[in-house]
Amino acid sequence: MEANERQLMEMIRRGEGIDLEFKTCRKQLNRDVYETVCAFLNRYGGTILLGVTDSGTIQGIEQDAVGQIKKDFVTGINNPQKISPPAYLSLDEIPLEGKRVLRVYVPESSQVHRCNRRIYDRNEDGDLDITDHTLQVAALYQRKQAIYSENKIYPYAGLDELELDLLAKCRKIAVLRREDHPWRDMDDMELLKSAQLYQIDPETGKRGVTLAGLLLLGKRSPLLSAVPHHRTDLILRKVNLDRYDDRDFVDVNLVESYDRIMAFVAKHLPDPFYLEGTISISIRDAIFREVASNILIHREYTNAFPAKLIIERGQVRTENSNRPHGFGVLNPETFTPFPKNPVIAAFFRQIGRADELGSGMRKMMRYGKAYGGEDPEMIEGDIFRIVVKVPEFGINGEQVGGPKSGPSRDQDARSKARVDPEAPSKHPASTQQVTQQVKKLVGIIHGELARVELMTALSLKDRVNFGRNYLEPALSQGFIEMTQPESPQSPTQKYRLTEKGKDLAKSGKAE
Repeated sequence: MEANERQLMEMIRRGEGIDLEFKTCRKQLNRDVYETVCAFLNRYGGTILLGVTDSGTIQGIEQDAVGQIKKDFVTGINNPQKISPPAYLSLDEIPLEGKRVLRVYVPESSQVHRCNRRIYDRNEDGDLDITDHTLQVAALYQRKQAIYSENKIYPYAGLDELELDLLAKCRKIAVLRREDHPWRDMDDMELLKSAQLYQIDPETGKRGVTLAGLLLLGKRSPLLSAVPHHRTDLILRKVNLDRYDDRDFVDVNLVESYDRIMAFVAKHLPDPFYLEGTISISIRDAIFREVASNILIHREYTNAFPAKLIIERGQVRTENSNRPHGFGVLNPETFTPFPKNPVIAAFFRQIGRADELGSGMRKMMRYGKAYGGEDPEMIEGDIFRIVVKVPEFGINGEQVGGPKSGPSRDQDARSKARVDPEAPSKHPASTQQVTQQVKKLVGIIHGELARVELMTALSLKDRVNFGRNYLEPALSQGFIEMTQPESPQSPTQKYRLTEKGKDLAKSGKAE
């Protein structure tokens, strides 16, 4: 019996309680499932098992009904007419005693939720409708405000304190990911309220942008006024172990911070060639996408401890302040994710910067060993730590440490170019095609040029294509560098050749 099955069997033996509920759901969802979801969101979270009777008998769900039940559940919890504000949950199908059981993990929310416009709370006896009990509702709001610092309201903070161009960019990304996204037709204030970034204190009546809103989208000055200790310290320490080889102090909003973290990772870490099925994917980006979002989403922002990402020889370490729900190394098979800043996490999911709760961690574990030779470690405590092993590559492209799964994507491309620039590649999308584009970029750079000047010289109009296939690979391979590396998003940013890039251009390989 697997760990998940053993854990569920033990829960069923223990019986229903404040954080566990059984629903029969043999052919369809019970009508009161959403009331339990609402109550769990409002209280301490919990687990709902579909296919188990109130007495703990594993009855299972009929095979023909499983697909429809999953669809109905996901539709319901994302429907603001059913659950408001909507929740983002998923169902895991787990076989128990030869029968189909669906498990729903509901995290505690930082918001007060309603089901069919009613407020439900949870106690040992079940779900309680407290809508008409003013004192209980007020106490619920006060508890949420006290537990989740991201909900703190700044009464004098409004749209002027936010990067509205960045907000427009986030709206565009969300709509591109989902054409019918509700943000499409909202104005800026409606979007902020919908995302819980602008709230009203039910006790005082004060309204304003929340700490989550300032963190996600705030201009630098008002953000640092609210959180003066906000900083993510990015460090490369491989040669100079007493100090550092490269460093970036990131003290901007979280959306821009994410881009800075990923750019630093791409600049200093290799990207080995990796096939998933028949498709080449970047496991480096898949791993560090989760690492970056973890640093930013799950940080306790009332703590002045600065977050760090340190790239060392053979590994990357991260540290960020934490409000722990346990201590020690986390076991991915038994770990139950707990949202530290649910509003920030939900916003990141809308713009594709984070996965559903728990799934990003599983993805990091799945790719981590293939990348660096060992499973990543996550250590829970007052300071949350992640350790990811990473491969090292010599100057000739040979791998030093980690699994011998082939040279890096970048080194492999350059090795092929040295041996026979005209040789056909077995993986044109991931090696030769990218290399040719980088060569073209290197070949047109003279002095310092801005992004738009580079695109004009290459006769390109698509910024995404230029960034993904020309600029980012050239930066990560070390052929070009930024004139302002401490401010990657600066509007006056320009690019120039490194010595390595000049050598490539002189060799005649650049087109």
